[in-house]
Amino acid sequence: MELDFREIITTGMILFAVIDILGAIPIVVELRSRVGHIQSEKATIVAAIIMISFLFIGNEILNLIGIDVNSFAVAGAFVLFFLALEMILGIRLYKDEAPSTASIVPLAFPLIAGAGVLTTLLSLKSQYQNINIIFGILLNMIFVYIVLKMSGKIEKIIGANGLSVIRKVFGIILLAIAVKLFASNVKGLIN
Repeated sequence: MELDFREIITTGMILFAVIDILGAIPIVVELRSRVGHIQSEKATIVAAIIMISFLFIGNEILNLIGIDVNSFAVAGAFVLFFLALEMILGIRLYKDEAPSTASIVPLAFPLIAGAGVLTTLLSLKSQYQNINIIFGILLNMIFVYIVLKMSGKIEKIIGANGLSVIRKVFGIILLAIAVKLFASNVKGLIN
């Protein structure tokens, strides 16, 4: 296990695109206006714990139900593909009930550490070292914390059109990542 700056940046960028905290600013702002104070620190720490835990026990869960990492990575590629389509086309394929409180549940899970992020972590695990993925997670959590703390100011500065452009750019990046994950892991399924 060795630190690889390139792997840290790559995993960090992939997770940044999947977490899409900038795209979630309108949701965070609405939560804040509906229920008042949002516990940014608590939400960030819980999301980090969920992600790091899943990175280590996700494989055991897969083994328990008899699924190999390549199969999960290919499934993850499909999830990322559809998340990317949502971001690029501005549509909602995955419908979830609106959260009623700004507690840990809607923020830490599923807004920050949702199903797409957990799927991505296991997909990343098939290609990158755990230590580099953990640093990628921690970098994202620092950014998530800053965004949660400053969500109102960021929304005013960037505006609705700016947020839309950011979502579309990261959607295209995510689409390319999904294609790469699929191509590299489908070979493992065939062999």
